Amino acid sequence: MRPQTHLRVARAIGLGIGLGGCLLLAVSAWNVPVSGEHQPTPVLVELFTSEGCSTCPPADAVLEQLDKLQPVAGAQVIALSEHVDYWNHDGWVDPFSSPLFSRRQEAYETRLGVPEPYTPQMVVDGQATFNGSDARQAVAVIRKAAEEPKLRVSIMPAPGGKSVTIQIQPEAQLPASRSADVYTAIAEDSGSSNVLKGENRGHVLRYVSIAKTLRKVGKLSKKSGWRAELSVDAADSGQRLIAFVQENGTGKVLGSAMYRVPK
Repeated sequence: MRPQTHLRVARAIGLGIGLGGCLLLAVSAWNVPVSGEHQPTPVLVELFTSEGCSTCPPADAVLEQLDKLQPVAGAQVIALSEHVDYWNHDGWVDPFSSPLFSRRQEAYETRLGVPEPYTPQMVVDGQATFNGSDARQAVAVIRKAAEEPKLRVSIMPAPGGKSVTIQIQPEAQLPASRSADVYTAIAEDSGSSNVLKGENRGHVLRYVSIAKTLRKVGKLSKKSGWRAELSVDAADSGQRLIAFVQENGTGKVLGSAMYRVPK
């Protein structure tokens, strides 16, 4: 939903909570023991956000804590902060925003039956969507997503460090009637912004895993899987490379992985 509509809905359902309230909620919601018996299952957690949105900072904090604390037993949260551009007319241009992420969000709304795009919106594995400030729901949805069978996605540095090999194993759980695409994203590990105008004027906002690029790099074959060597630019040093498989039509994320590009 566009900014004006979003503000009305946010006030109506009480989402305009402060950052402190968000973190207090997170502490109680994330009192979850972490087990080391099994490798955690990667779960892609996307947050559509904007510096022009007054209710987004608590959601940005939720994503940051999900990323840093990894609080859900059995799950590896792969965070991706995607800054939309439709708030930019409201007195402040979000330096991390792109129309690419606005279009991706709109595609989710069509698939998931959401009337209009809104911020802050969290989408887990392309299937579950809710207000990104809701830490309790985030934990519950991530826990459920981690129980789903996943395709095995691996990202391995190639000799010399100037490229990586991304490999996705063929899996019987991908029926021949279904097709899926392989995506990669480059994300800044973290960042902050001193907001001078708009609804968040005077605040220094912090972000984690800030998406810079997102592109489709291939199609998955049920029989042979997928493997490719991709170059890593020097400008990507210290950043995150995220790869995931997304089913066409449903938008379900079938598998994901993250690799930190060495500095």
